[in-house]
Amino acid sequence: MIWNKAAECADRETMDRIQLKKLQATVKRVYQNVQPYREKMQEAGITPGDIQSLDDLKNLPFTNKTDLRDNYPYGMFSSHLNEIVRVHASSGTTGKPTVVGYTRSDLESWAECVARALTMAGGDRSSVVQVAYGYGLFTGGLGAHGGAEYMGASVIPMSSGNTKKQVMLMRDFKSTILCCTPSYALTIAEAVKKEGISPDEISLRSGVFGAEPWTPEMRTAIEKGLGIKAFDIYGLSEVMGPGVSCSCSEQNGMHIQEDYFIAEIIDPKTGEVLPDGERGELVFTTIGKEGIPLIRYRTHDICYLMRDKCACGRTTVRMSRVLGRSDDMLIIRGVNVFPSQVETVIAKFNELTMNYMLYVGRENNTDTFDMDVELAEGIEIDNIAFIEKLKTRVEHELRTLLGIGCKVKFLSEGTLPRSEGKAVRVKDTRRL
Repeated sequence: MIWNKAAECADRETMDRIQLKKLQATVKRVYQNVQPYREKMQEAGITPGDIQSLDDLKNLPFTNKTDLRDNYPYGMFSSHLNEIVRVHASSGTTGKPTVVGYTRSDLESWAECVARALTMAGGDRSSVVQVAYGYGLFTGGLGAHGGAEYMGASVIPMSSGNTKKQVMLMRDFKSTILCCTPSYALTIAEAVKKEGISPDEISLRSGVFGAEPWTPEMRTAIEKGLGIKAFDIYGLSEVMGPGVSCSCSEQNGMHIQEDYFIAEIIDPKTGEVLPDGERGELVFTTIGKEGIPLIRYRTHDICYLMRDKCACGRTTVRMSRVLGRSDDMLIIRGVNVFPSQVETVIAKFNELTMNYMLYVGRENNTDTFDMDVELAEGIEIDNIAFIEKLKTRVEHELRTLLGIGCKVKFLSEGTLPRSEGKAVRVKDTRRL
């Protein structure tokens, strides 16, 4: 089932025409109404009239998160505050947050994108959608909520946390779709098991998970634990929120809503646009957005694009799952390490859970790299001979994949804190 066939199944010529018209209008809007953009374009010697084709997009300057923070709170808005009906902000832990504003038209566009995503996950008017993303300045909760209502589904606005009650209401209210972070989905799956509830006893059929990178191995663990099909939804508050793209039943990349967003992949070091299929940093230009349009916004998410037609019938370009971050990539003793790589190793071992913590430090001018990971239920931590052999195997797999040693410590199941939102997987105390 496809929510909007005209947009999601448009031929390339039609979509290019839609994108160019909306891109030209967006560039004109920001040039006239957003001083930082006007100054950047003037410095680059570009005027709105210079945008005559989609290929001209590469001549426009990039936008970074620092641009939003430097112009905090409303300096990047292209609409007057009396037209802004909602404000969200990023969940950054340092400095001022990045603030985004939405007009009524923006909220409708957002709901349309999320409705398309939920439809990809099998949703329709008969669905009962349990939203376990956090509500508030974070875009996850209200974004998923608005899309589900727009689709005509019933919404359970649980927000994150209170996991035991999540499970109770999931069963009692017969929720069919769960929306939350993948790490919290694992936490809910653990709670279902501890309550002695079989996946067959709940009505869940699918889950739409995002807000943090996750691996195919983690998907498998969630699907097994909850008895569902798991779908990957992508978004970020600066661009819109959840719904920028979502995976379909084919599970071969996430369809980007191209009538609202133009995607590019660039070399994160040079800014050069890379060809389809090549891994690099994802860049988005919002088209048609009124409150805070963004031109060539650098997401720092690493992925690649696919433009071949999907077997589901949609023709929109697809992005791969997020493979890491260009700005949170760990460099340990000169080696590039992404936490998702560690997760891939952990998933190979039935003796381990997906709950882990990485510690990066510095001693005697040398980087240290350690990991705590929980043992699976029923594995005895005091079985010294078994634990030592397991430790050797895990450390060998990590070194083989990463090219660097990591000291592993096992913990009993349930020891590490459980996530109710974005999981914190790394503690880097080097202060480099």
